[in-house]
Amino acid sequence: MEYNKIVTLTFKREELLYDIKNIGWIKGDVMSEEMQHIKHLIQDIGEDGNVDRVTRIMDLAFAVCVELCYPFSKEDVDDETVKDDTLENADEYVLNLRVPDSFSKTTVQLLLRYIHEFIIYRALSDWFSIVYPEGKGIWDEKLANAESEISGLLNSRTKRVRRKQSLF
Repeated sequence: MEYNKIVTLTFKREELLYDIKNIGWIKGDVMSEEMQHIKHLIQDIGEDGNVDRVTRIMDLAFAVCVELCYPFSKEDVDDETVKDDTLENADEYVLNLRVPDSFSKTTVQLLLRYIHEFIIYRALSDWFSIVYPEGKGIWDEKLANAESEISGLLNSRTKRVRRKQSLF
């Protein structure tokens, strides 16, 4: 199978953070008054200091998505590669995929949406594990579902099925 087409998916950090903060705010807002302290912690997911942790988890989630897209996302290592763990606030996450000619445009759109959601759910799962472990389960479930959908999209047939005609 020929992998001749390049698909570039770009995820804007501000868009991801907006969704994460928005969901955090809503989840906190619907909590009862007895949970005032936890409500405050959940809603502060995007505040100074906290956003550093969220950024590291978004970086991790994006790296996981790149691996989930293997072999479409495969990049050879340079002769000498040096990396460190310095926190970077990249404006965007860019995923380049080399896909077969038969790859569907609708699959690209769906993949974009699922990866966006995967990154959000991973950040929320991590945050809830810190501030409200009892509420983490829903994000783990959504995260597993998004991962399954991403894998399913990439592992499904990308070529048309051709059946031989029967003599009968």
